[in-house]
Amino acid sequence: MGGQGIYVETVIRATLDEVWTATQDPLQHVRWDVRFSRITPTMRTTDGAARFVYERHTPLRTIRGQGISIGETSRPDGSRTSALRFTTADRLSPLRDGRGYWRYEPTADGIRFSTGYDYTPGWGVLDVVVRPLVAWATAWSFDRLRLWLETGRPPETWTLLSAAAVWRAERPRARRCRRIPPHRRRVLDNAPATLDALPLPGADR
Repeated sequence: MGGQGIYVETVIRATLDEVWTATQDPLQHVRWDVRFSRITPTMRTTDGAARFVYERHTPLRTIRGQGISIGETSRPDGSRTSALRFTTADRLSPLRDGRGYWRYEPTADGIRFSTGYDYTPGWGVLDVVVRPLVAWATAWSFDRLRLWLETGRPPETWTLLSAAAVWRAERPRARRCRRIPPHRRRVLDNAPATLDALPLPGADR
């Protein structure tokens, strides 16, 4: 991996099921997460893991890759998790092999939704520029999700161009999200055990 993972956390005033559906349903996921343009499920393994193909459209190229994820919906503490691994054979992708998790924790103020992930850089030394941008995009998307579930306004209301609309008070802002892991641990220290059991997509075929 890259050695310096990405962590983002927000609290959403919504039910656990609402946050889970908005993030686990591929059609809902791409509505708020600017990192993806399309997610297409391909199959489900015997142990419940879901395989999928993802795409990110840019003006010059569409980057495609594959992933595998598995969720836990009945943890003893009432939380839920989703572990993920992804990879791409596209040599122009800034992100190559990666792994991470989503964690859903009920609190008195709502659902604490957090992610921790890391990846192998695809652009070498240019990752010093790419990684902060990917971290910002993750946080901006998390706040976009929060606004959607709390206000009911469709996430498509806020395009990336709205990030520059500083005069608009109600718009997604990456700075609203926490970007440092609790107790300053490494980002994958809080990963669920299911992450270690996931194969790299395509490696076990």
